[in-house]
Amino acid sequence: MPRSQKWWLQRPALNWLELIGIALALALAGGALGAWGALKFYPTAGSCDAARVASAALPSVVTIFVSGPGGSGSGSGAIIRADGLIITNDHVIAAAAKSGTIEVLLNGGERVVASLVGTDPVTDLAVLKIDRNKLPTLLLAPREPLRVGQPLVALGAPLGLSGTVTAGIVSALDRNVPAPKAGGGTTVLMGAIQTDAAINPGNSGGPLVTCEGRLIGVNTAISTVPNAEGVAGGGSVGIGFAVPAGTAQRIVDELLTNGRATHPWIGATTAEVSQDMADRFGSRGGLFVHQVAPGGPAAAAGIQAGDVITSIDGAPATSTSLAWLLVAAKVGDEVGVEFYRDGTVRQGRITLAEQPAG
Repeated sequence: MPRSQKWWLQRPALNWLELIGIALALALAGGALGAWGALKFYPTAGSCDAARVASAALPSVVTIFVSGPGGSGSGSGAIIRADGLIITNDHVIAAAAKSGTIEVLLNGGERVVASLVGTDPVTDLAVLKIDRNKLPTLLLAPREPLRVGQPLVALGAPLGLSGTVTAGIVSALDRNVPAPKAGGGTTVLMGAIQTDAAINPGNSGGPLVTCEGRLIGVNTAISTVPNAEGVAGGGSVGIGFAVPAGTAQRIVDELLTNGRATHPWIGATTAEVSQDMADRFGSRGGLFVHQVAPGGPAAAAGIQAGDVITSIDGAPATSTSLAWLLVAAKVGDEVGVEFYRDGTVRQGRITLAEQPAG
C-alpha cells in the first residue's frame, strides 16, 4: 500500500510537553438538561443550526487540565449533572489519575479543582466531580436513534482553544476502533460513532451532540495520514470517532454505584487464526486458545488450551467479535460457543464472569 494511503489513529488530547507532535501508529484521540432541554434545534438544509446549538450546549462544556508524575496535558469534558458531574476520556486524566491535580475550566471562565470519581480504560471513559451546583448540563441520550448522514455538532477545546464548535454529519455507525490504553495495552472502542466534524488534539472527552442538543457520544479518537517519513501527525482529516452514549451511560452508572466499571471475562487468552495458518496446519479459522484459567468460564464450558473457538454466540469467532462481546455483554450473561479439537467440533456454553483486577 502506498505510504500516503496508510491511516493511523491519533490521540486528540493536547499534551503541553509534547505540544501536538504526537507520532503514534495507534493512539487514542482524550442531572437533567434543565432549561436548555426545552430548546429545539432542528436541522436546516441538511445541517444543524450550529449557532443555536452552540449557544445552548457550550455552557455545559469544560476544558480539563491535568498535571502529575506522568506529565501534563489538557482535554475536554461535558457536565452531565447539575451538581458538577463531568464525563471525559480516561486518557485525558491518566497523567493525574493516581497522583497529581485535575482542574476544570468552566465556560464562564472559572477554574476549579476536580476530583476523580472513577475511570475505565477499557472504554476510555472517566467521570470527574467538581464542587458546584445548579450547573447547565448536557443529557446523555443512550437511546437516541442515529442514522448515517445525520447532522451533528462537536464541542471542546482543540489545541487548547476552549469553546470551539465544529459541525458535520454521522459518517458511519458501529465502528470497532482498536486503540491503545493510556496506561499500556490495547482496547477496542466498540460501536463507535464516526463523524467528519473536525476533531483535533484537545477535543478528547468533549461532547458530540445532535441538532436538538442531546449528547450522543464522547469524542475520543481521530484518524490521521502519516507524512512523507511515515510518521503520524497533524490534525483532523475528517475521520473522527466518539464513544456512543449507550456505553457512556452504563460506565457512568457503574462508576457512581461501585466506584469501578465491570467487564465480562471468558477466562481464556486467545489469538486469531489466520487463513494461511488454518490452511497450512489443516485447522479451522477462529480463535486459538493459548491458556485457560483454572476454574474460569471457559474451563467450565469444557474449553482447553490448544482448542480453536470457531463460533461465539452464533457468530464467527474473531478478535473483533470477542471484543464486542466483552464490551456489550454483562457479567452473568451466558453465550453459546463452538470449538474445534482433534478433528471434532464441540459445543458449550460460557457464563461470563467479572474480569479479575489487573
